[in-house]
Amino acid sequence: MTEILNQDNRRDGGTVPTREAWLHRAIEVFRPRFTEIGLPLPAELHVSVGFGYGSRAESKHILGQCWARRASADSVNHIFLGPQEGDPAGMLVTLLHELIHAADDCASGHKGTFAEAATRLGFGGPMTRTPPGTGLAAEVITLAEALGPFPHARLDPATADVPVPVPPDEAPAPDPGGKVHSGPGKQGTRLIKLTTECCGYTVRTTRKWLDEGYPLCPHAQPMREE
Repeated sequence: MTEILNQDNRRDGGTVPTREAWLHRAIEVFRPRFTEIGLPLPAELHVSVGFGYGSRAESKHILGQCWARRASADSVNHIFLGPQEGDPAGMLVTLLHELIHAADDCASGHKGTFAEAATRLGFGGPMTRTPPGTGLAAEVITLAEALGPFPHARLDPATADVPVPVPPDEAPAPDPGGKVHSGPGKQGTRLIKLTTECCGYTVRTTRKWLDEGYPLCPHAQPMREE
């Protein structure tokens, strides 16, 4: 997997100035694998680190999102990887998952073509989470090391409601407003619908309890916001 990367390093000296450049280099390493399984990647892709649309106040449970080409003015898939991931290998696992969506242009969801490609690339089930098998996990760890330091620091949305600590011998700074982001504040009492793909089990709860953890359905599968 890293042979292409080594050739690229000889051309540019291994300099990776941005997160996006690091991720695009990883995409080019992954690209031949998609050709091998008969599901080639689009020639052009947009990839960024950022919260996905519809994540409801930057939900920490959304690690990646791919947008179909028809949603973009330039007809190019957009991939967003959640900044709450701090491990480069973990980021590559999410990127590979979202690249399958891009290759399929989001047509199959997590079934059909997506599920077949994910299995052939080394993922296991359930397909909404696609945990990597032992072989794939070793490959992405090796790739992360070959790519060099990932210019990214984990961003924790849970700090949004945590006050900044003040040393005991210092006066507290003026309250800047209590927010660590410019987006909407946390929703409190609105009931949020949760469901599972495996059985369709549905419940509603508040954001307060979701911050404690997401529940499981009767089949012990994690529930997600609809």
